[in-house]
Amino acid sequence: MFGTYIHVPFCVHRCDYCAFATWTDRGHLMDAYVAACMTEVGRACLPPSTSVFFGGGTPSLLPGEALAGLLASVELAPGAEVTVECNPETVDEALLVAYRRAGVTRLSFGVQSMVPSVLATLGRRHDPLAVRRAVSAAAAAGFGDSYSVDLIFGAAGETLAEWRRTLDEVLALDPVPAHVSAYGLTVEPGTPLAADPARHPDPDDQADKYLLADRLLAGAGFGWYEISNWARPGAECRHNQLYWREGEYRGIGAAAHSHETLPGGSARRWWNVRTPERYIRQIGAGLDPTAADDVLDAPARRLEAAQLALRTRAGVPRDRLAVDPLIEHLVRLEGDRWVLTVEGRLLANEVALRLVA
Repeated sequence: MFGTYIHVPFCVHRCDYCAFATWTDRGHLMDAYVAACMTEVGRACLPPSTSVFFGGGTPSLLPGEALAGLLASVELAPGAEVTVECNPETVDEALLVAYRRAGVTRLSFGVQSMVPSVLATLGRRHDPLAVRRAVSAAAAAGFGDSYSVDLIFGAAGETLAEWRRTLDEVLALDPVPAHVSAYGLTVEPGTPLAADPARHPDPDDQADKYLLADRLLAGAGFGWYEISNWARPGAECRHNQLYWREGEYRGIGAAAHSHETLPGGSARRWWNVRTPERYIRQIGAGLDPTAADDVLDAPARRLEAAQLALRTRAGVPRDRLAVDPLIEHLVRLEGDRWVLTVEGRLLANEVALRLVA
């Protein structure tokens, strides 16, 4: 398993909660940026990728020809999964047909909510009708249900009934998505959301909404396989599973992160310079775009691997978790592995403190 992540740092509008490396005034750099990414791929001599993920930013701002050329520069393993994140208002059937012909196998729509007032609170620019149009365009382009919907719960003023409405409407889409991600709203430093405490989420409210999501999604045939992710059987995102399993991947583009295993069980992470201008300059000058790196020794990597595995349906081996009366209701033993209960998923960090190195 080897994954390639390609970062697309362009957006039309920055959402109030977003702290990602993305810019709304750099669209004029798109052609040069794509060319630089292709050059970085060529220099990296990557092994065949079992998964490719275009993230951002708003990757669906890339024209069909640009994405096709960039994807063609990556050697794919047979049956590779190729995902593109899309904002619903930025796609139409022609664009998605071009993506499909280029080799894209999976779409990920940033829906967040199906309630207009909640979308406005989050600073999103689309409406529920745009979501339905995007799903119809995806189906017409040949993707069928091979798409994911990303949701956010816990926005200020969002009621439990409105969150249920979002879930019900997502499950009523035609076709129904094969994958749903649902994340509690988080406050990131430096964002407009962080500067407005009145809009900060309430943990108890988010817990109620998480439990509702798990119940409704399970009832619709979705199984959880990571704390914030549910899928129909066989539709799990292979690229994200690579991250949770501490696999090897290469990040291409500004601010993109990479991970490789080193001899002896240690691992190295590194990440590229953050801004697209500097990235383009570094590549154009024949320089390494790496900004910094970090090496985890073998014990630290084993602990991190257990922390990530604990978040997943696979759980951790029995001898890696010290279960005491305070957490015994938060995990259950399945075979020889401890797996989080639904309550445990709400308190995963507390459980992780009991992991044995």
